[in-house]
This record gives sequence, structure tokens and C-alpha cells, in this order.
Amino acid sequence: MKHLMNPTGFKKRKRGERVFRFRNFCEPGHPVEFNGPFRDNIRKLLEFARVETKLCEGMNSWSFQLELHRHPPVCISLFVIEEQIEKSVSPHCHYCQYVGWGHHMICNARFHFVVPSKETAVVMTVCSSYESNDNGRLSTMTAEMSNFIELRSHLLHGVLHSNGFGHLISINGIEKGSKLAGNEIMDLWDRICTGLRARKVSVIDIAKKRSMDLRLIHGVAFGEPWFGRWGYRFGRGSFGVTLPMYQKAIEAVQSIPLCLFIQSFASSYQEILVIFTKYQSISGNSLLTLGHIFRFMQELKDRLPPEICHLSSSNNTSGITVAETTCRWSTKRVEMATRVIIEALMKAEFRWVSRQEVRDAARAYIGDTGLLDFVLKSLGNQIVGNFVVRRTVNPVTKVLEYCLEDISTTFREGFSPNDPMMKSRYQITRTQLMKDLFYLYKFIFTEPKPSQNGGLLSVIPIAVRIILDSKYLIKDYKGELFQKTEVGNEENLKLLCTVSLKKDDNVQEIERIKKALEKPSPYDDLIILPPHATFRELKMEVERSFKEMYWGLKSFVAESVLDLNQKESDLVFSNLVEPSGFSIVVSGRIVDKEIDIEGMFEGKNQNLIIDCPCGAKEDDGERMIACDICEVRQHMRCVQITNMENIPDIFLCNRCEHDIVLCPDLP
Repeated sequence: MKHLMNPTGFKKRKRGERVFRFRNFCEPGHPVEFNGPFRDNIRKLLEFARVETKLCEGMNSWSFQLELHRHPPVCISLFVIEEQIEKSVSPHCHYCQYVGWGHHMICNARFHFVVPSKETAVVMTVCSSYESNDNGRLSTMTAEMSNFIELRSHLLHGVLHSNGFGHLISINGIEKGSKLAGNEIMDLWDRICTGLRARKVSVIDIAKKRSMDLRLIHGVAFGEPWFGRWGYRFGRGSFGVTLPMYQKAIEAVQSIPLCLFIQSFASSYQEILVIFTKYQSISGNSLLTLGHIFRFMQELKDRLPPEICHLSSSNNTSGITVAETTCRWSTKRVEMATRVIIEALMKAEFRWVSRQEVRDAARAYIGDTGLLDFVLKSLGNQIVGNFVVRRTVNPVTKVLEYCLEDISTTFREGFSPNDPMMKSRYQITRTQLMKDLFYLYKFIFTEPKPSQNGGLLSVIPIAVRIILDSKYLIKDYKGELFQKTEVGNEENLKLLCTVSLKKDDNVQEIERIKKALEKPSPYDDLIILPPHATFRELKMEVERSFKEMYWGLKSFVAESVLDLNQKESDLVFSNLVEPSGFSIVVSGRIVDKEIDIEGMFEGKNQNLIIDCPCGAKEDDGERMIACDICEVRQHMRCVQITNMENIPDIFLCNRCEHDIVLCPDLP
């Protein structure tokens, strides 16, 4: 049977095909209990997958069908591709290098988790629809899929190395044509990493929402990036940015008073006053700072219902119009019903009135109850003329109630809410809110005004630059910590093991392994042994595990356990102070004399010297330029080289340039 996919990337379930629920995929028991390290858990998971033969040539591939809805049955396809390093175009992972994991050893395999986009799914459908004897046509189609894991248009693309470290490469939600929201796709990825017991996962946070950097607007609103809701935190900054710098930049922007903008710009940029006043009126609390208003607008956006029809104030004496929508009632009828309801609420003299009471009063003038119900539903927290229509549920009677609130006094002298220009701005819908948010984003963050050059507002461009340069985020899934595993009634031994290498019969600690051991070491890999295992069995298991996991250790031979006086027949348990979670170092040698020790690690070009004025000492993925004399590398931005076209034929760093100036003239 051919494996066909719907061009949208979503498909109906085939009879007899194994399907898993999207909402709980990779939770405990779905489809299996994961109780080992990542390298074992991924193999357990793939036993439940369908083998794919036409996806990536030369790579093992599998797929899962994840059910979104049962009635009607709708599924998405999740693909898992195993990239063997020996067959990879590049053994090095630049994501590891840029996030600060260049000291990690290269793993034997990377597992790519992909939910394809609509466009990719179309090509996959065509490829799978041809029989193998259609060689000419099939080869043309499969050529387009040859770089499947290199595409950036996938709805989800994450990669996990066989040691449990990984990277979220791309995530695309509704704005990219997905039927799943970005947070739903992110939930899936988080369940996969948690269930398989990943150790640490990084992401380069360059996500945008309608041209706005999410790490900036979410940082100002909530003090953390959008990925922060899943536990991703500051991992590494570009251009020498540190965690304290990032935290101070967030706090600085959040605490700027709104009154400074009103004092500086209200006379020239009336839109600022309109936006601030609008959301101040809707909010039940005082919005005093940039952090307050950005947080309120973000939370309000999530609470607003999908747009069908909305009210605004423009171009009529009553201040009531209907936006261009699919509303089945005419603009005139909606305006009339709204006016009747407002007048009924005004007669209540600003007290809370039940929905039924308002509806009954309006029915004396409007007989269409469907129209009344529609308008009552649309009026919640809407601004009409000088009033906000408040709507809430009575906590005692549980009945929906309405009340008018006069906001005419909230405007500064000289500005009237009846002004036609200001009226046109008062639309509280998701669309208008996003327009207001985008206006504030541009006005405050990307288009600083001359009057921002002094005083407290002058810190905004500096703080924004720091926040935008803090894009490398990391989540620690703590995959090396496991629940108890037992054999019979006895708990297994769980040991964190590191290797120390010997070469040419002289014990030499590889410099990068020393550095790694100074940090929480990625080589502290979990080894699980039976409770009565001997040191001989320990060395055999360490040797097997590290050979399977790391490309440079394929010829590794374990010889001894450092710092422990033991014989091979001694029990491991009786020689350890803490038998569970105890860390040991196993010394051994690499038999393969041709192995490139430096090439065993993810960080390439380690001999390059980086010493930038911003303080950066390591490659952070930003564009750099090397001095033509000392070959020290610096960021192009830090030396005022704005683009590739402005690169000089000869570039000298400040130090070399200074030395040349001081050098006496030669005869």
C-alpha cells in the first residue's frame, strides 16, 4: 500500500494504520514508558513507528501519525530521520558551537524530528505516488527532497544528538499556513524532549509576530522570551552580552513611565496619547509603565474572541459603526440596536444591570432578538462614544451583567474622545490591538525620536540592542536524572561516567576534556548496571556506551577506574559512597592511531583567536572579520563595518593600527 499524504500536511487515518493522539504523544505510557537515557529511549520510541523508504536517501527514516481530531479523523505526520555522522555532509554542528557547546564531542548520530509544511508535503505526496519503475519522473521529484532536513519551512524541526543534547531549529504556526498554533507545536516538541529524557536543548530565538521580535515584546511584557513559558532561559548572548546585562536591560525598559512619552510626544504624536488612554480605560488597574501596558495588551489579545463583527467610533453623530465583516446584519441595524442598548444602560445610572434586563428594555424598540444577542455579545469591554461597556459575571448570582463607565474624564485637556481622529482609533478587536501594538513597537523601539536622546528615554536603544542580542536560549531538561529502576526488589546502580584518554602510553588529559570537566560535563553520561555488577562489567558497559555514542571514541578501550582502589572482580556497589548518581572517571585509550583528537569535538577552527571590543572571546555566530596582521577576529558590527560591500581590502585592528602609527620611519 502506498503511503500518501494530503497536500496540506494533514491526512485522514487509514484503516488499520497505527495512530497516536497528538495531545499526549510522548507522555508516560504514550506509546511506552521511557525509563533509560535518551540513547535507549529513542530506540524504544522508534519501535512503534512506520519505516519510511522514500524520504531521505541514505538515512533511516520513520513516521508517526498523530491524531488531531477523531470526528472527522484528521492527523499530522511526524517524521524522525537518523543522520549518521559518517554519511553527513558536515560532522560538526554549528548550533552546538554558537550556543557554547563547542567542547562537546561529536556524536555518532543526530535524530531530526520534522512536521513538514504544506509546500513540502505537496512534493512528498507526488514522490510517494510514483512506483519505483517510474525512475525518470521519480528521480526528478526526489531531487527536490534531497535536502529535506535542510529546509527552513517545516512547521517543526528539532534535532537531538545521541547524547541527549539538542536544538530546536524552526517552528512555524498559523502565520505560515499551519492549522496548529505555534504554542501547540511547541507543546509537542516539549513533550518529545521531556519524554525521551533529553538533557539540554537550545533554540535561536529569532521568532517574529507581524514583523515584531517576540523576544523583545515578550521580554518587556513578561520579563522573559516567548519560549520562556516552556522553561527556555538565557543561554548565551551575542556581542559579549551576559545574563546580568540582559536582566538589567529588561528591567530598564519595563520600568520606563508612560507619562514620559505623554509629556514628550503627545503634542506631536497624538496617536500615542490615544493608545495609552484607550488601554488605560479598558484596564481595571493603573498602567503606569511600558511593562504594564505591554503586558496588559498581550493578555487582552489572548482573551479577545475571534473577530466576526466589531464596533468602533467614526463618521457618525452617535459614534457607533460596524467594521467591514461577514456580519449578516446591515451596519445601520447594528448601529440602531447598539444605540438602544446604550440608552437602556444610561437609564440605569451606571449601576450593574443583568443581561436579561437590558435585553427586555431593548426589545421594546428592536424585535430581532438574534440581533440583540449578537450586539450584547459584541459590546463587552467595547468603547462607544464617551463610555466603556463593562461586562462581567455576578459572583453570587452567576448572571451576566452590564454597566457603563464614563471615560471622558480620562482624557487630557484639549483632547476629546468625540474628536473624529481619535474616534477612529477606538476599536478593541484583535486586529486593532495588533495594529496598536505594532505602532508602539515601531514608535518606541525601532524609530527613536530626537527627543529620546536625553534623559531616561535615552536608555531604550541601548537596552533594546542588548535584548535583541540575547537570542540563544537553553532549557535544561535534566535528562541525566532518572526515576528508580529495579531488578526484582533491588534498585539498579545509576552512575554518571566520564572518560579520560591516554595516548602513546603517556597519560595526557585532553585540554578540552579538562575544560569540560570544569563545567557540568556533557560526558557525564548515565550508565545503568545491575545491583551486583563488578568493575569489569562497569568498564565493559562504559566502553560499549561511549563507542555507540561518540564518533571519536569508536576505538576506545576502557582500562581502569580512576581514584578507586579496585580489582576487576570487586563489586561496584561496595566501593562507592553514594551508589546512586555517583560520578566516576574511566581511563582508557583510543586504539585508532589515525584519529584526529582535535576533530573529535563539535567546535571547529578552535585555533582562531577572537578578541572583540565588545568582550566576546568565542564564536557566537555573528559576522566577523580578521585583522590582516595579527589575524585576531572581531565582529564586523563592532568595528563599524555595516555590510559585506564595505569590507576594506586591508583591515587592521586598533592594536595593530596603533603599533604601525608608533613605528618609527624606516630608512
